[in-house]
Amino acid sequence: MRDFILADNQELTRLGLKTLLVEEKGSEVTIVEDKSALLEKLKADSHVVVILDYTLFDFADEDSLLIVTQRFPDAIWLLISDDLNHATIKKFIYESKRISIVFKDTPLYILREAIKVAQTGSRYICQHATETLLANIQEEETEPAAELTATELEILKAIAQGRTTKEIAAERCSSIHTINTHRKNIFRKLGVNTAHEAVKYAFRAGLIDTSEFYI
Repeated sequence: MRDFILADNQELTRLGLKTLLVEEKGSEVTIVEDKSALLEKLKADSHVVVILDYTLFDFADEDSLLIVTQRFPDAIWLLISDDLNHATIKKFIYESKRISIVFKDTPLYILREAIKVAQTGSRYICQHATETLLANIQEEETEPAAELTATELEILKAIAQGRTTKEIAAERCSSIHTINTHRKNIFRKLGVNTAHEAVKYAFRAGLIDTSEFYI
């Protein structure tokens, strides 16, 4: 079980979140109120879930947070916020698989689920954040749908859900080599070079539904 670092400088919010986190038996909760204290805790132990109100904490911008996530690759980040715009959500989702996003107005059961998912080392993107992202993507120029096979489409969806090649291979009872071959064919057909570009294309072309890009 991962311990939690609660990075929030609002007393009322900290109290509410700490109450939820105590439900996770076997995990400790450490509270930090600024970036310096957070970094010190991560240096001591980075195999944690960091719950962070990004818009109120003292990170200068998205890049400064992303740099910290790269510096501590074992940490999982759950961002809880009142207001994240499309550009911020897009940047976090496309540039890090270790960042989860939940809005503060989300139902309590969703927040509990996001915490449990973060504990497993996976990421969770709430419906509100996904809809904010897709609403803007749909306004951009629509991509023509590539002719993917049924197998390639299933693998593309798995990639969009954050699964690794090894995980996809295990789920499909296939070899890693076979999945890598499918990935190469998917990228070639879509005309992209990275998984992030493939996911973005799939959204624009309508190959992936909102509910399938979930964690």
